[in-house]
Amino acid sequence: MKKYITELFTELVRIDTSSDPESTETPSTEAQSLFAELLAARLAELGIENVKIDKYSYVYASTPANADNMPSIGFIAHMDTSPDCSGYGIKPVITENYSGGDIVLNGITLSPAEFPSLLDYTGKTLITSDGTTLLGSDDKAGVAEIITAAKYITEHPEIKHGKIGICFTPDEEIGAGADYFDVGGFGCDYAYTMDGGRAGEISCENFNAARAKIDITGKSVHPGDAKGIMINAALVANEFNSMLPEDEIPAKTEGYEGFFHLTSINGNVEKAHLDYIIRDFDKTSFLARKSIMENITDKINAKYGNNTAVLTMYDEYLNMAEIIDKDSVPVQRAVNAIKKAGAEPVIEPIRGGTDGARLTFMGLPCPNIFTGGHNFHGPYEYVCVESMITAVYTIINIIKG
Repeated sequence: MKKYITELFTELVRIDTSSDPESTETPSTEAQSLFAELLAARLAELGIENVKIDKYSYVYASTPANADNMPSIGFIAHMDTSPDCSGYGIKPVITENYSGGDIVLNGITLSPAEFPSLLDYTGKTLITSDGTTLLGSDDKAGVAEIITAAKYITEHPEIKHGKIGICFTPDEEIGAGADYFDVGGFGCDYAYTMDGGRAGEISCENFNAARAKIDITGKSVHPGDAKGIMINAALVANEFNSMLPEDEIPAKTEGYEGFFHLTSINGNVEKAHLDYIIRDFDKTSFLARKSIMENITDKINAKYGNNTAVLTMYDEYLNMAEIIDKDSVPVQRAVNAIKKAGAEPVIEPIRGGTDGARLTFMGLPCPNIFTGGHNFHGPYEYVCVESMITAVYTIINIIKG
C-alpha cells in the first residue's frame, strides 16, 4: 500500500488545480475539469461502479451494498488547491526515514525549531514540495486516500458493507465546493470529508465564516493644491484596517479564538480595495464581528463622505456542530475506526472550514477526518506517508463498522 499511495499522491500533486476566487464559473479553473476526468478514469479502472462527472465537474461514484442493515456512508475530498500559494510546477520531494533535523528546500528550510510537529515523524517518510510552491496535500492527500481505500475494498469483496459513496468536489478553497453538490443523488446517510491534519484528528465543529470586500473611492487632485480636498483612497484603506482589533488576526489567535484576516489590499489615490475573511466559532461573536465591519464602514463614510467606503459582505459557511451535536453516530464510528487503525483519536475544532460544514446544513452530516498533512497553503507544507496509510485504514474501518 505504501508504494501505491506514494506514487498516486505524487502523481496527483504535480497537476495544478488551483481554484480562482475571482472566477464566476464552476469549476473556477479549467484544470479542475481535466483533473475530474483523470480521477473518474482512475476510479473506473479500479472497477468502482456508477462513476460520473456532472456539468460542474463533481466526480461521483458508488459501490452498492453487499449486506443488509448497514448504513450508506460517503467519503468526500476536494480537487482544488489553495490560490494563496502557487500550485504550478509542483515537484514533490520524498524524504525517507526522516532524521528529525532540518529539511533544506529551494530558498526555505523546514525546521523542527519552527515546526515542532516534525519531530513526531522521526523515522517516517515525509513528502514536501521543493520549496517554491505549496505541496497540495490539501486535499490531494484526501483524494489519494479515498482512491486507495476504494481499491482495497474492491480487492476484498468479503468485506461486508452498506452503500459506499465517493465524491470529489471543485472549488472548496474558495468556499464554493458544496454549491452544486447533489445530496439527494449521493444517497448516503452521512459522510466524511477527508480534509484534516495530523493522524487521529476528527473535527465536528468549525468556524462560522464570512467574506468582506471593501471598495474605497478617493478624491484625486494635484498634490500641490490638495489641502482640504484630496482623499487618498490608499490611506483610507490603511485607516480602515487600523480600526480593527490588532490582536484578533490569525497570527495572534488559536483554539476557539476568532479573527479578522486581511487577505489582500491594493490601491492608489483614487481607488483602493480590501479583502477580508471573518472567522469565529461562536455564533454571537461571529455576528458581532460582522457588525464591527459595518460600524467601521459607517465611521469612514461619516468622516470622508457617503459611499467613500462600500462594504460587500456575505456568509460562506456555518459551524457544523449545531447539527452534528444532535447525532453522535458518525463521530463515534470514526473514533472507533481510528482506534482500530492504530491511532489515538483527537477531537478538536477545525480552524477553517470544509465542504462538510455546508453539506451538514444541506442534510448530509459530515465530520472531517485527518489526512496526515501539515502547514497547508504554503511552501512549508508536508505530509507523512504513514499517516496517509492510517487514514486509508480508517476509511476501511468506517466502512466495516
